[in-house]
Amino acid sequence: MKKHFSHHAPVLLDIDGKSLSKTDKKRLRHPLCGGVILFTRNWHSRQQLTELCQQIKDVREDLLICVDHEGGRVQRFKSDGFTHLPPMGDLGHAWMSAKGAKHLGDAALKAMDRATSMGYVMASELKACGVDFSFAPVLDLDHGHSSVIGNRAFHRDPQVVSALAKSFMQGMLQAGMANCGKHFPGHGFVTLDSHVDMPVDERALKSIASEDLMPYGWLGASLTSIMPAHVVYPKVDQMPAGFSSVWLQAVLREQLQFTGAIISDDLSMQGARVLGGQEVSFSQAAVKALNAGCDLLLICNQSVISKVAKSNPTLDVFLDELTQALLTHQWQANEESEHRRLALKGHDKGLDWGALMREPSYHRALQSC
Repeated sequence: MKKHFSHHAPVLLDIDGKSLSKTDKKRLRHPLCGGVILFTRNWHSRQQLTELCQQIKDVREDLLICVDHEGGRVQRFKSDGFTHLPPMGDLGHAWMSAKGAKHLGDAALKAMDRATSMGYVMASELKACGVDFSFAPVLDLDHGHSSVIGNRAFHRDPQVVSALAKSFMQGMLQAGMANCGKHFPGHGFVTLDSHVDMPVDERALKSIASEDLMPYGWLGASLTSIMPAHVVYPKVDQMPAGFSSVWLQAVLREQLQFTGAIISDDLSMQGARVLGGQEVSFSQAAVKALNAGCDLLLICNQSVISKVAKSNPTLDVFLDELTQALLTHQWQANEESEHRRLALKGHDKGLDWGALMREPSYHRALQSC
């Protein structure tokens, strides 16, 4: 059977080491591969990271190079010049640090200015090394009992979260980077960690909409992408949000009128391994996510080769099965999804590291971090 692909490269995958292997390059050339997510294991130094990003672009210029680089405990590169940013919860605390109501506005504006500086520093340093995109900011509310979210969230109040997130995204935009609001419609209320479990949020839609969902409505014109949560909200749908057409189509696309990219959270997380009561393969989960409304698919840590193994074919099997699913019409390639992917790369390559170190706006922002 002759293979035919429409223009849609939904897969964002990982690589094992600090430079590209022949296997990596083969996977990156696959027509369904749309980008790479980097981890700490892919990092040694700024020069090495810059060379790795160039290697990736030499394979395919259109590939989206991504990283989880929020600040706090979720930051992959922390040395050799990279600024170790504080957790976003520090900004919420700064907002509320005012002594008396008459000083609250001043504290809020200072926190927003600091958020803009942090967004700019984060994005400009990444782009200086060739990284296109960071999965930030977190829009979850800090309800006080989620260990996986915690101080990754700006605050408990959706208005404070929205104002600080908008300021942070403004800084990212100044550096030429798109953004990703996560984890839609809200991961902060549940206790369980979707990396290792399947969290269930028993609240009704009205309750979620009145709090956790608010930032997505208020920031609709500013968000360029969102990442749905691997959380089940059974009073809305029995499927986790990232596999639910109710959440992604009826709520996000139709009700909130969101037009940006929808990027699945990691398909290897436990929260994506059992769907509708049935254990699923990575490719089966991918098909369900695409059919529910995801534009892009994130699959992490599946290239890693153990010390006792010579290879790890997991990603090759995944790409082959997803290809077969496309050819047998289990999902349809979507050119609009492809346009959304390409939009996340942006058109501004940013300053290289040397030029960034001479940039006055960078130093001003650095002082505010």
